[in-house]
Amino acid sequence: MAAATAAIVVDWGTTSLRATLVDRSGNEMENIETPQGISSLNKGDHEEVLMATLAPWFSIHGALPIAALGMITSRNGWIEVPYVACPAGAAELAAGSLRKSLPNGSELVFLPGLADASRRPFPDVMRGEEIQVAGHGLADDATIIIPGTHSKWAKVKTGRIDSFQTFVTGEIFALLLNNSFIARGATQPPVDDPEAYLQGLEEAKISAAMLSLLFSARTGGLAGKLTADQLRSYVHGLLIGQEFRQAREAGWYSEGDEATIVGNDGLNELYVIAARVFDLKITLGADDVLIRGALDVMRHSLS
Repeated sequence: MAAATAAIVVDWGTTSLRATLVDRSGNEMENIETPQGISSLNKGDHEEVLMATLAPWFSIHGALPIAALGMITSRNGWIEVPYVACPAGAAELAAGSLRKSLPNGSELVFLPGLADASRRPFPDVMRGEEIQVAGHGLADDATIIIPGTHSKWAKVKTGRIDSFQTFVTGEIFALLLNNSFIARGATQPPVDDPEAYLQGLEEAKISAAMLSLLFSARTGGLAGKLTADQLRSYVHGLLIGQEFRQAREAGWYSEGDEATIVGNDGLNELYVIAARVFDLKITLGADDVLIRGALDVMRHSLS
């Protein structure tokens, strides 16, 4: 087993540390997840925490190369790695990586994020999603959607990530669900209603007046058209529908086009339904794109 082991990929975010042991073919062998995200650590704690977390693997497999990505490379993390500018592929991301040798001899590669200076009023940024896009593959031109708290829409062109745009759909949904009249009106704990979600999507397709549409979550209840059980899903449909509407208006796709969803933040099915409403054909990427992308960039960095 030791001979087949190739590397470790560490996805270190705000609230958790997720490590994956992979073989030489990029297949996952084992996983470790802890709640020791960067928000729970003080400056100077990161190396000790990482070494302790990976100690069981080091004791069996020896010193292995490690790719680290996510918020661990932000200004609030271990080492801030500057963003690489679009357009960028694996080679450019590797050139922007930083390296550090750990006490056991393992080579640790901090992967950078990506910046798109073409966005207005300020450059757009991401950390981690670009690795997912790279892991999906950059050989063919494509539109890539990465659902999440901060959803990303990206264009792959001529072998590189050419541009991208962020939609804070998930964060707005959480704020509304927890801190608004919607929170007071929705069933607690919340329930999902597929028909109400679809209704929200259809309303978003008809109207761009998002601030007015959100108030329909209240008037729908007053009119007896929305129940407390339906409210959460209806609002989710409004928000994701507006994301698709705005992405279309921003030029990310036209009706009848194709796009690929990568990553799995528990939202893929909802985005597939939304795409159907907005006449966008969808394919789903593989589940291991983050691992494969991290390994590809790390190999370029260590070569």
